[in-house]
Amino acid sequence: MVAPLAGVRVVEVANWMAAPGAAALMADMGADVVKVEPLRGDAMRGATRQPQVPDGEAPIDAAFQMDNRGKRSIAVAIDQERGADLVRRLAARSDVFLCNLLPARQTRFGLDAAALHALNPRLVHATLTGYGPGGPDAARPGYDLTAFFGRGAVLDAMSEPDNPAPPRLRPAQGDHAAALALFGGVLAALRVVEATGEGQVVDVSLLAAAAWTMSSDLSATLVDGITPTPQGRVARPHALHGGFRCADRRWILLFMPEPHWWPPFCEAVGHPEWVEDERFATRADRARNMPELTRLMDEALATRPLREWCALFDERGFIWGPASTVSEFAADEQAAADGLFPEVHGPSGQRFRTVRAPLRLQGGDVGPRGPAPAVGEHTGAVLTELGMTEQDLAALLAEGVVGQPAG
Repeated sequence: MVAPLAGVRVVEVANWMAAPGAAALMADMGADVVKVEPLRGDAMRGATRQPQVPDGEAPIDAAFQMDNRGKRSIAVAIDQERGADLVRRLAARSDVFLCNLLPARQTRFGLDAAALHALNPRLVHATLTGYGPGGPDAARPGYDLTAFFGRGAVLDAMSEPDNPAPPRLRPAQGDHAAALALFGGVLAALRVVEATGEGQVVDVSLLAAAAWTMSSDLSATLVDGITPTPQGRVARPHALHGGFRCADRRWILLFMPEPHWWPPFCEAVGHPEWVEDERFATRADRARNMPELTRLMDEALATRPLREWCALFDERGFIWGPASTVSEFAADEQAAADGLFPEVHGPSGQRFRTVRAPLRLQGGDVGPRGPAPAVGEHTGAVLTELGMTEQDLAALLAEGVVGQPAG
């Protein structure tokens, strides 16, 4: 099989998850990704929960491995002119420069699009920021919690009415949505460069990713000016749209908004009389009497455990899903059959499972190429590719311009 991005060279100057996640997808497709880290390493290293491991075994930094697999790492102090110059030299021989530096820092280090296009007119210069390259908040740092979930209205839309506490959010959901957008933008830009020979600038923000994620609500508000208010279960527009707790306190999720599902559902849960009940006869009647209908449906679904409802609903071809735990998803038979969790080699030779890219290509070699690198693991090799000698490397190490693992 062919690696779709074999031969594409990428320089990544980024930390945390969003921009590195986009570069990881490129590495999965065969691109040579050189990750430029500060001498202390990406702040993401070791920042999230470590899995329990037996004594004597090296821990697996699972989240860092996820977004940095298959890359090469060089440790460079870009706040020193000689360090920034090394990065510019790398960009001059690469196809893509991908970063999450704020615009002012790009300019400060000579890594902005204008500076790098002067060195490499065919370069794709791609930036991930919190709020976009212009406007009053262009220089404001942003993370997925603040820019995506908060400013992007995702959190408000997920909240229950009258609940003083917002829902607890899981890490990197906004980051990985933005990573997919950045990945797609870079691929489109590479195609334009191929067609025109002219370098391109790609910008993606967490705020823009939130707008796309929230586009169903936003597109309506942009037309009618009405702000959707958070709705609880009793205010849903369709009876068979939502979650219901079963006898074992597990939740089953239904999505059957079309009216023809109502009679067979009533029969399946043992209440065929609901079909003729004037309170629930039409979709409008059900919406108008949703609080009472929700109470009755809750009572009905609470009479059997989840596994029994699953079997019963499958017999009738209903559209449903369980509210799985993360551990259940990790052991899901369908996920395994779809190859969602490939096994890879860890940094110390151990094997562990990770999450594959959310796409496949027929005849395309797409998948993790190896573990995430140690900080500066490839500093020597990459600088050698730039034409530097061992003496050059030793001098840069001694001056604190670059770093590499001890020994």
